[in-house]
Amino acid sequence: MQPMTATWRKLLARRRRQLMQAAGDGAILILPAAPERIRSHDTHYPYRQDSDFWYLTGFDEPEAVLVLVPGRRHGESILFCRERDPEREGWDGPRLGPEGVVDVLGVDDAYPVSDIDDILPGLLEGRRRVHYHLGRDADFDLKLIGWLNRVRAQARQGAQPPQEFLELGHLLDEMRLFKSAEEVKLMQQAADISVAAHRAAMRAARPGIHEYELQAQIEHVFRMHDAQPAYGSIVGSGANACVLHYKANRAKSRDGDLVLIDAGAEFRGYAADITRCFPVNGRFSKEQRALHDLVCAAQAAALAQARPGVRYEAGHEAAVATLTEGLLSLGLLKGTLKAALGSGDYKRYYRHKTGHWLGLDVHDVGEYRIDGESRLLEPGMVFTIEPGLYVPAGDASVPAKWRGIGIRIEDDVLITAAGHRVLTDALERGADEVEALMAG
Repeated sequence: MQPMTATWRKLLARRRRQLMQAAGDGAILILPAAPERIRSHDTHYPYRQDSDFWYLTGFDEPEAVLVLVPGRRHGESILFCRERDPEREGWDGPRLGPEGVVDVLGVDDAYPVSDIDDILPGLLEGRRRVHYHLGRDADFDLKLIGWLNRVRAQARQGAQPPQEFLELGHLLDEMRLFKSAEEVKLMQQAADISVAAHRAAMRAARPGIHEYELQAQIEHVFRMHDAQPAYGSIVGSGANACVLHYKANRAKSRDGDLVLIDAGAEFRGYAADITRCFPVNGRFSKEQRALHDLVCAAQAAALAQARPGVRYEAGHEAAVATLTEGLLSLGLLKGTLKAALGSGDYKRYYRHKTGHWLGLDVHDVGEYRIDGESRLLEPGMVFTIEPGLYVPAGDASVPAKWRGIGIRIEDDVLITAAGHRVLTDALERGADEVEALMAG
């Protein structure tokens, strides 16, 4: 459990109040903690709390359930959690217990999770709407249905079961999309750690180094700063950089290879997401530099659209236009710009969108379109800008000098009232900057 400051306790309470106000009278909101997952036999994957649960509680223990009951006289926020158990705590570490979560987290009331079967049906009774992530946790779905059926069975005795199920994400996702000043501070820390990690990998690079050795450099820096990978680090040398979600990270780099690293730290639950490309020998070839410069230009074009009131999709459109025009100039595409954009011919070398929301999840929650139209950017939104070009090694339609080059440049951007702020701007980006760092 991370230390809980008074500021964060107030922030969590404010989030819960805001969510309950959005749900309205007559609602009940139910959110279980993430379940533990078996890795093999009796060992578990490292535990990672459900992002929504963490957002509302700051509690990182499993086997817990948050229940919000707007207007309840005896306390609106209720947390069910494991009781203190010295024997188990000797094996697994300390627990807060029901008394501790009230004191530390500031919830109104808490009960042992072993008592939930007896208590939750009574909380459901008289509520008209249930807000819940149905389908996310099949085991908990069955428990909730069982509790509802117990209330329904008492209908003849006057019990009033809920009549409506609503997706909790409709309310909570929109809240999470807009980052507070406290959240931005943590995201900046995650970004700063990630910048240091990428620099360590660039400085360690040399012909013959394995991808996993560069991954080790990156993740060593994460752990040295009390962070962890926000997602599986991608380290692709040579043609492996053309595989968008490359996972193996086992190949040995060769002199002349370009290395793509897509890696970001997670700090106190908040993710950074950075991609950089660099020549393993410290010097870009002519073709590598040409494509790298083009991707940087596309990122700059997208970044110019990052300001309040602009459509989210405008950044992608600007990047696509810049990339397509550059591919035509370099001879990798044929025809006119209008024709290449209209036909989508550029997708041979650029297959993904130019970014995604960023926050507690590396691909964070939030709608990209409202009523069928691209939503407008607003202060407090954080997203990535990550154009790329990927020329497959087997693409016989282009000269051999271009084949097997994969490039992506990715940074994390906060929309502000005045425009934007690049949280990862400190990390070298352009070819000259990268070469200077590697030579230093």
